[in-house]
Amino acid sequence: MDTTHYISTEVLTLEQLQQIVSQGKSIALSEEAKVNIQKCRTYLDNKMASNDEPIYGINTGFGSLCNVKISTENLSKLQENLVKSHACGTGDEVPSDIVQLMLLLKIQSLSYGHSGVQLETVERLVDFYNKGIYPVIYTQGSLGASGDLAPLAHLSLPLLGEGEVYFEGKKIHSSEVLKQFNWQPIVLQSKEGLALLNGTQFMSAYGCYVLLKAMKYAYLSDVIAAISLEGFDGRIEPFNELIHYVRPHKGQIVTAQRMNELLENSQIIAQPKQHVQDPYSFRCIPQVHGASKDAIDYAKKVFKTEINSVTDNPNIFIESDIIVSGGNFHGQPLALALDFLGIALAELGSVSERRTYQLISGLRGLPAFLVDNPGLNSGFMIPQYTAASIVSQNKQLATPASIDSIVSSNGQEDHVSMGANAATKCLKIMENLERILAIELMNASQAIEFRRPLQSSDFIEMFLKSYRAEVPLVKEDRILHYDIENSVAFLTSFMIELED
Repeated sequence: MDTTHYISTEVLTLEQLQQIVSQGKSIALSEEAKVNIQKCRTYLDNKMASNDEPIYGINTGFGSLCNVKISTENLSKLQENLVKSHACGTGDEVPSDIVQLMLLLKIQSLSYGHSGVQLETVERLVDFYNKGIYPVIYTQGSLGASGDLAPLAHLSLPLLGEGEVYFEGKKIHSSEVLKQFNWQPIVLQSKEGLALLNGTQFMSAYGCYVLLKAMKYAYLSDVIAAISLEGFDGRIEPFNELIHYVRPHKGQIVTAQRMNELLENSQIIAQPKQHVQDPYSFRCIPQVHGASKDAIDYAKKVFKTEINSVTDNPNIFIESDIIVSGGNFHGQPLALALDFLGIALAELGSVSERRTYQLISGLRGLPAFLVDNPGLNSGFMIPQYTAASIVSQNKQLATPASIDSIVSSNGQEDHVSMGANAATKCLKIMENLERILAIELMNASQAIEFRRPLQSSDFIEMFLKSYRAEVPLVKEDRILHYDIENSVAFLTSFMIELED
């Protein structure tokens, strides 16, 4: 197995991203990336030496100060001031797993040779990644339009020996890490601060992190729904392929096929049924889960494009001998995709809670609240309250951020994406979905025991055996908080191989 991933112009997929992180690979710049970076820097240096015209962000101020010309001797100070002044993040700290992705994606974007950074600067970021030096970054501060300015400023501070980092489990000042490795602070050259701060790596890292979890939990939603269907003594007919081929949404077809596979050779699904139809939360699993899968696929396409893109400004094109100031830092494509993804995940949670509600309702021969001696025992009454509370919060969080905008920088930046807010709340929706599904699994695994001695499919029985090793059957009331937490941990540890 290769232990090093080489940064290059080859397309990077989300699945590769997961492999790099999960397998603990180190990263290195390919020769192609090094040449691209050096050629672009040389071109910019030559351009600055031969040209006295103002070029945005290179020898001018920033934002609404774009018309302020900066003298040559102050260009390095300009870039250093930019990084320091923009480090205005606040709120909670960004999780280290997402900071790791931010570093990787910033290196990837700078490696294409359109940003004008020094090779030394990118190599220092590579060193940070490989040695597990993660800058302290905050969740609040980005409008998701001039790039993720505040978060990326905090990402960049340690290059200057400023700000804090996590290293070997401790939060320390970055100057201590530089001293430990005998590194000198980077002296930023013209444009470098802007190249580091302009970009969408905060939004992109959050999006990739959530998507990798979303693909896993879209699968687990189907598995847990199948267990609920068995516990509810549901019918197999709604998953007949004929239904889905006459309304051939991809996610719907995939979900129906998976449900049939999950339930193959089940004695419970094969037994005669007393009821003609199931409620929508069971009968419409392919349509509801499938719609969320299609939304996840859309978001995957958006983020795959983004993580293989140049998102700083201005962009340098050597062959065309031009430096162009544009707007590739604007997060609108990501903001819309994150909002859509958040809605899709919220819906998986919403329909999950409805199945939980049906299971505890005393229907289909199941005892009320799925416990013996209901009344003396409250059983699974209150976990449904918990799920309902979380579902309601997800509905509130799913309100789109991308429809909002606030004018900034004295009107120069008059439309922003709010994609960073979309990103942080999308992660919260994902974390909430984990808990909602964990509660459904608790209920479904309890309900299916009332169908014994009949057996479900081999896969479901194997899945339940693994689950029961972590969360025993509830025979009388106990503190269910621990069962919920252990159920979440079980789902978190469950591994699936993601398909490209």
